[in-house]
Amino acid sequence: MQVREILRVKGNRLLTIEPSGRAADAVATMAAQNLGSLVVIEGGRMSGMLTFHELLQALAKRGGSLGELKVSDVMLRDPVTATPDMEVNDLRRTMLESGARYLPVMQDGKLLGVISFRDVAKAVLEEQDFENKMLKGYIKNWPA
Repeated sequence: MQVREILRVKGNRLLTIEPSGRAADAVATMAAQNLGSLVVIEGGRMSGMLTFHELLQALAKRGGSLGELKVSDVMLRDPVTATPDMEVNDLRRTMLESGARYLPVMQDGKLLGVISFRDVAKAVLEEQDFENKMLKGYIKNWPA
């Protein structure tokens, strides 16, 4: 299974924020939309990622308040990315080795979407369930 298949099933819903945006507004958006990350877009191009991890670190450093802190002050610049033709096992390995829970999917400099660790786990589980059903059907219909 490739990343493009996960994106196709997941859909291409993508929420973004500008680096000049307020971190507190990012939290509000992420909470309202049940998201763990936002893509930071500047001049029509991805300039970074903002995830709950960076926001929690900022909250911890600032005594629980983000105040007027800007996205650019806490965002992850140059995040690890995936490609649509990447195999899921390679994607999982990349996510585990980098510690990234969210990976932007890029092709020829264009942002196609974001894959979360949950998306990967769901896709692998569904693939295994399908294979399991196929094998059970094969065994059930095996000639005696």
